[in-house]
Amino acid sequence: MMSSMHGLHRLALRLGAAATLAICAGLSAAQEPIRIGAFLSITGPASFLGDPENKTLELYIEKLNAAGGVLGRKLQLIAYDDAGDAEKARTFARRLIEQDRVDVIVGGTTTGTTMAVVPLVESAQVPLLSLAGAVVIIEPVKKWVFKTPHTDRMACEKIFADMRARKLSRVALISGSGGFDKSMRGECLGVAKKAGIQVLADENYGDRDTDMTAQLTKIRNTPGVQAVLNPGFGQGPAIVTRNFRQLGLKMPLYQSHGVASKEFIRLSGEAAEGVRLPAAALLVAESLPASDKQRPVVVGYKREYESRFKSEVSTFGGHAYDGLMLAVEAMKAAGSSERAKVRDALENVRGYVGTAGVVNMSAKDHMGLDLSAFRMLEVRKGDWTLVP
Repeated sequence: MMSSMHGLHRLALRLGAAATLAICAGLSAAQEPIRIGAFLSITGPASFLGDPENKTLELYIEKLNAAGGVLGRKLQLIAYDDAGDAEKARTFARRLIEQDRVDVIVGGTTTGTTMAVVPLVESAQVPLLSLAGAVVIIEPVKKWVFKTPHTDRMACEKIFADMRARKLSRVALISGSGGFDKSMRGECLGVAKKAGIQVLADENYGDRDTDMTAQLTKIRNTPGVQAVLNPGFGQGPAIVTRNFRQLGLKMPLYQSHGVASKEFIRLSGEAAEGVRLPAAALLVAESLPASDKQRPVVVGYKREYESRFKSEVSTFGGHAYDGLMLAVEAMKAAGSSERAKVRDALENVRGYVGTAGVVNMSAKDHMGLDLSAFRMLEVRKGDWTLVP
């Protein structure tokens, strides 16, 4: 009997030690930071997108941590600069997944870097919130891939609707050779007929071209063209805009949301006057009416960013803000940073008000924005103005 009692006592001690270790392990895991991975084009030709994205993530992770973190845990940003190179993006994404063991990834900056990483995140089952524009990122739906900006197809639809309102139906396209340019050109050609638009000319230029006069001259000599659309990205659209004015073309010129920042206006100079493009409400934050549900979000982000970095806000930094905040909202809803639970929560986001618009995701829609999220803007006196 006494021997049996001693055995029970020893068992209790062992169970107590095991329970203590389990509790300690649980506490240790709870204190582990939530790791937010990012691969961004901070330098290189897409730096005007990637740099504000990186700054935004740094700013808001710092703010979230100062407010106590998420789920009682601090956030840790692990960001790499892919310089717009798809192979580097793949290398860094693999590092984020395998070595850094991040909970979620925000990136990439461009369509090319994003698509290079999609197979990796799908295989590793890590939620990815892309900051790039092409519709191919989310169509067809990929289980672990989401995106925050409006798609290139939506941009085409918004632009064509504006053209029709101005009684313009015969257009010319001029686009670059990059991933976004090719994708948006294809989307515009695909929706043109349904929108009542006839494409009379379709010119293109190389990523390193410094003069598009020859292509624009062909457009000028094409009978019947009423407007020109440049579904472009990077510095090419600014060159197109300057050459457009140098040739004395008087018809309306439209650009894509891929150049929705003051940098485009700066690079284009006075030639930007009158250019129209679809963009997020962020670029005209303080012009929004008080009743607009996005106003508090975009004004707040604009003031925080510009105060911290002493530079003007861009929609691209806004994409990173939305990516981070959507991840945070999903973690809160899931009560966990576990990858699968975050993915499921992202797919069920409803009514999130961000810089891009009001987001309502579903199993069939991993972006969650409709056409009302786009605002049509026009450059007036060197600044963005809302088109009535």
